[in-house]
Amino acid sequence: MKTHLSNLRRSLAELLGADYLKAVCEARAFAEGVDAGALLAIAEEEVDFYPASFRDRGDRLADSVGQKVVPGLPSSARGAGSLAFLRASRTAQAPLTGYGCLRIGEDGMVYLISKSEHYHASLGHDFPGYRLIENAKKLGVTNITHNNTRGHITRLLEEELIRTANGLKAGDRRGLERALDSREPHTLNRVLNLETGSLAVEAALKMMLARFYRLHHNFPLPPYHGRVPVFLVMADHEGGRQANYHGTTLLTQTMRGMWPELYAALDREDLFLVQPVRLNDAGHFEEQLLRWESGKYKVAGFFHELILMNYGGIRLKERFLARAYELCRAHDVPTLVDEIQSCIWSPELFLFREYRLKPDFVSVGKGFPGGQYPASRILFSSHLDTLDQFGALVTNGQEELASLAYLITMDFVQAN
Repeated sequence: MKTHLSNLRRSLAELLGADYLKAVCEARAFAEGVDAGALLAIAEEEVDFYPASFRDRGDRLADSVGQKVVPGLPSSARGAGSLAFLRASRTAQAPLTGYGCLRIGEDGMVYLISKSEHYHASLGHDFPGYRLIENAKKLGVTNITHNNTRGHITRLLEEELIRTANGLKAGDRRGLERALDSREPHTLNRVLNLETGSLAVEAALKMMLARFYRLHHNFPLPPYHGRVPVFLVMADHEGGRQANYHGTTLLTQTMRGMWPELYAALDREDLFLVQPVRLNDAGHFEEQLLRWESGKYKVAGFFHELILMNYGGIRLKERFLARAYELCRAHDVPTLVDEIQSCIWSPELFLFREYRLKPDFVSVGKGFPGGQYPASRILFSSHLDTLDQFGALVTNGQEELASLAYLITMDFVQAN
């Protein structure tokens, strides 16, 4: 087995900016009562992201997949998982260690992480580039902050996400400023930092619902007050709703057919409706949209993945989505592309860019932080920026080291 990825050498100062690292080192030197010189050396240390030694060792280890290579762990912790988790658990395969695209389980066997540990390990296990995170820790870069004090790294990441989502070249500051200042619909220029994909998608759902219902009693009436919100999702092969998967929060679970009695009550009271659209059927999409875009009903949003990761890996077709987005734009229907599982696996970082789509919301996570931290984001357009701070907030959503993991991953992927 041979891999063909290019090495990259970066220091924290190169990745995050020399002025920022100088300020960090000066602050840390004061806090520790030490000279800043040694700290600056760490800030300027270049780290190999993918050295030849790591690559070659991983290639050699690949020949051991399926073999027992160490004695393993004869007995391990029982745990206290829920019944459903216990039924699904395969503790023999639980990791003792990981190296590149391989994992050694408690049974001593070598496993290939063919689903990349459920899309988290975009750069495999123990990726050398993440040594920069350890360097940041040595400099005292803290992960603990408040939503009101988003740090430089997190704000830098927000800019990078907007830059890449809009297809701007690195260094195009003028283009980035135009995007950030834009008030045009369908321009991605806002980021909410959350921790899980479920919460990222739920934040988008809330912003769509905020056009029908008030978040607080003292908010003004929204533009579609009094109309019934209807969400379009991808249908399964039987015409039901089980093909779409947009997280594990309550309302998004009802969107895929879970909690049937609860959903039936919401439907019966005309509070919240979900209608499936046949896979890759533009005619049926138009039929459904026009049906529910009349009278007391209003299509509130279109939720979709690009590849139905939890329904056979079915890929939506470009022509279908182009027509669906055209109809949504004509009828003021926000679109959400759920890229929690597909993001970072595209040469453009976001698969929606290969489709040439202009969604109103994009959820990202999993592969971006490379499994180092739980850190998902919802990117969205300013014209849908309707929630107050507590409308969609996670206490730990602004973690600086998690944002650094994103930036390291993005830097390496763009170089390859």
